[in-house]
Amino acid sequence: MTSLHLQVAPLQNPERYPLLAQALTDLAERWLGAARETVVVLIDDLPAARWYVAGQPVDRPAAQLQLCLPAGQASEGQKAEFIAHALKSLQRQLGRGEALAVGSGVIVREVLPQHWGRCETTAPQAQGVA
Repeated sequence: MTSLHLQVAPLQNPERYPLLAQALTDLAERWLGAARETVVVLIDDLPAARWYVAGQPVDRPAAQLQLCLPAGQASEGQKAEFIAHALKSLQRQLGRGEALAVGSGVIVREVLPQHWGRCETTAPQAQGVA
């Protein structure tokens, strides 16, 4: 499973979330070799007043993307390509071509298999009431 947690400021229009999730899923599939059906994307948006760099509030769009993937899933080159393309995509979508705030970035964390678990069951079937 590949997990991407995107935090953005300022607040975004919720209608943009599907586009962001789709773009991140596409990047994980293309550059990390992640199976599309195992890519999880979480998006949190924050008011700009809650995002600070060097003790000062950000003055333009900011993004922090944290990626967790199974250790050994991707090579160093694949991770570097993912980071570069993710930053470009976030800048294009959130910064609308302008630079994102200082401190924006991508963090890659590899997780050992014994430190990773996930639910693989489907939703339970509705039970009839007698």
